[in-house]
Amino acid sequence: MGTDHTTGAGASAQREYDRRRARDEATIRSTWGEGRIGTIAVALSSERQSTAAWRSGAVGEAEVGRRLDAIASDHVVVLHDRRIPGSRANIDHIVVTRAGVWVVDAKHYRGKRPRLVVEGGLFRPRVEKLVVGGDRTKLVDGVLRQVALVRELVDPVPVHGALCFVGADWPLVGGSFTARGVEVCWPGKLAKRLAALDGEVDVAAVAAAVQRRFRPA
Repeated sequence: MGTDHTTGAGASAQREYDRRRARDEATIRSTWGEGRIGTIAVALSSERQSTAAWRSGAVGEAEVGRRLDAIASDHVVVLHDRRIPGSRANIDHIVVTRAGVWVVDAKHYRGKRPRLVVEGGLFRPRVEKLVVGGDRTKLVDGVLRQVALVRELVDPVPVHGALCFVGADWPLVGGSFTARGVEVCWPGKLAKRLAALDGEVDVAAVAAAVQRRFRPA
């Protein structure tokens, strides 16, 4: 079974990037025309940050997808780019193993180091924050929401969440951690961990249920 090739990792992000890039080019050409001047204007224009973010996201998803595809087997089913029902949002990757299901969100944060910052303690509630150049705790919130949706479908099969950072400034030793139960790591670390898992989950049955509920984006 292994990998579901119905859709490629990062495909929906790439399509959105292409759509936005075409829209931006059309806006430029509406000012400068379709001729040579318009072509030069398009070539010299800087890509909008909001547009570039989709390209970066597609690259990150593709890299994580490649690492996960490498461990796919009869006991590890990898699903990419799955649409959340009733929403335009999608889940980057879902991995079904004999030990449970993993919901994986890929992020491309080049040169920035993910860190766990813990505030509070004895006299204040303990708060865990994810910092990657700035406060990125909302990324943990997003994964937890996705985990809840998948858990609702496959319970009592365990469902875990992971944030996988591509291009980050990870230290040579250690570096990975958990934030509110979500594993924060890099693609190779995650793939190695998932490949080593074992358990009693009926991988084929759970993967089929996930595929029916979460269709390709």
